[in-house]
Amino acid sequence: MELFPEAEPLRARFALLWLGLFLILLGLGLLSGLNAWGPLESSEARYAEIGREMLASRDWLHPRLLGIQHFHKPPLTYWLTAAGLAVAGPTAAGVRLLPALAVLVQVGLVYGVGLVLFEGNRARALAAAVVYGTLPAVLISALNVTTDVYLATLELAAAYAVLRYYVNGRPGWLYLFWLALGLAFLTKGPVGLVLPLMAVAGFYFRQSRPRRPFTVHHALGIGLFLVVGLGWYGYLATENPAFVRYFLFNHTVERFVNPASFGRSKPWWFYWVLAPAVSLPWSAALLAQFARTPWAALPRTWRNVWVFWVLVPLVFFSLSSSKLLLYVLPVFPGVALLVVYYLGRCPEAVLYRWYLGMGLFFGLMLTAIGVLPMLSIRALPLVASPALGFWAAVGLGALLVQHLLWRPEWPVPRLLVAPAVFTLFLLLAAKTLLHQNELLFNGTRPVAARLLLPHLAGRPVLVYNELLPSLAFELGQIPVSLFDGNEKLRRETQFEADRAWQRLLVNLQDSTAPSVPLAARWSRPPLLVVKGALAPDRQWLRTGLLREEQVGPWRIYYAP
Repeated sequence: MELFPEAEPLRARFALLWLGLFLILLGLGLLSGLNAWGPLESSEARYAEIGREMLASRDWLHPRLLGIQHFHKPPLTYWLTAAGLAVAGPTAAGVRLLPALAVLVQVGLVYGVGLVLFEGNRARALAAAVVYGTLPAVLISALNVTTDVYLATLELAAAYAVLRYYVNGRPGWLYLFWLALGLAFLTKGPVGLVLPLMAVAGFYFRQSRPRRPFTVHHALGIGLFLVVGLGWYGYLATENPAFVRYFLFNHTVERFVNPASFGRSKPWWFYWVLAPAVSLPWSAALLAQFARTPWAALPRTWRNVWVFWVLVPLVFFSLSSSKLLLYVLPVFPGVALLVVYYLGRCPEAVLYRWYLGMGLFFGLMLTAIGVLPMLSIRALPLVASPALGFWAAVGLGALLVQHLLWRPEWPVPRLLVAPAVFTLFLLLAAKTLLHQNELLFNGTRPVAARLLLPHLAGRPVLVYNELLPSLAFELGQIPVSLFDGNEKLRRETQFEADRAWQRLLVNLQDSTAPSVPLAARWSRPPLLVVKGALAPDRQWLRTGLLREEQVGPWRIYYAP
């Protein structure tokens, strides 16, 4: 029996319609409530603030974070963030708009890749798109803005384009491949080449496919890649030759081999545990069916997908000393494709058992979310209002309705419909939870709201020993950072043209600087923002700032 047991003409006729309906459903979950909570520290807030400062300064070549040049990543993510802010306004919605749309584009690209690997079977391509769009890791990437959501989109575009070129030989696909590859390089450097190269290797490895000859289109495509992917690097290198070592060593080799370089060291098995966990429940089906299927029984195409789309990238990223969950986002298209391949070989009875198991999993998840508002345990750090329980209850009801009203003749199996319904209400519940717990999840919008009240607005804002771009974004102005040993505040200032940056970053550990009360350094009494409490030897900082207000873990000191 097939995952889609209906006749092939019916599947082909309705595949795009059902893909569109799924994209509308997923888009509703992703695009609603984008401004319900402010940018969260640290990654999302950093990209948000750099985009805001770039849009304000109109300097598109020199990204700045809190007024100091910041070259940790190439500029494409900052450009896209600034574009989102220009379209949707200087709000968190502007920051999150394009990442949410990027995930929708990824779902469409997985459908396209599925058409190639499943040899035109639209039903299975649609199934792969739905599986991919309901993976928790993919949803996380849309709600936690980083470079990775754009990188995954561009890598998928490059992989799809080169596969289409190998199938039909049209040079337009080759140019799209090199363009996407260049933009991926402009998003995160050499790591952007991993998935597209794996797609090329997987397409040819031990498969008797005719090679496409090298033509002038390849040469022009390579030139396009060099201009798009390396143009910004080349410009900065001509501006300052020190950038060559900075990009090649500090942010490529050093990031990969030195666990202390960016404070993101994790054990070697980090991804091997986390990747299956953030792709539940699909990973459970994939691993179970994999264990039941001899490796030798797999067609070479699907062995290559395992090796080049999943295992080799996981090994590659596991060897890196710097590890974050979303670094392995490019492996999940391979996961989705493999899930559909394995489930497509299952009898209907097995598929029904998987449907029941996944339905139970979805029901338990929504039930757990729904009972949060009813918990009275004071030690529970979360704030959960009845609105959270509402979305969970409606989601449970929707799952039950689709189960009771399902008709076997419908052209899309409920094994795909149930995850789509669950995903919508999971997103709505998650956004409600984030809105209610901004301070817990490292947002500072409530702090900014207090600082913008009439009796405090307009004063200089000082932040003690914290790198806090989220506060700068919410205020629309750059606060003064007071460095007192926090390593995150050790900024790279070697590319600054002058020492004006010292007005924005004050070193309290400089023994040559006098301990002058902060209130005396500015023409207007400042606002001092501190997380927790000041140490006894730093109480002098609040001299003259006699009043105090508290917002969650933050304290605001100010003069009457």
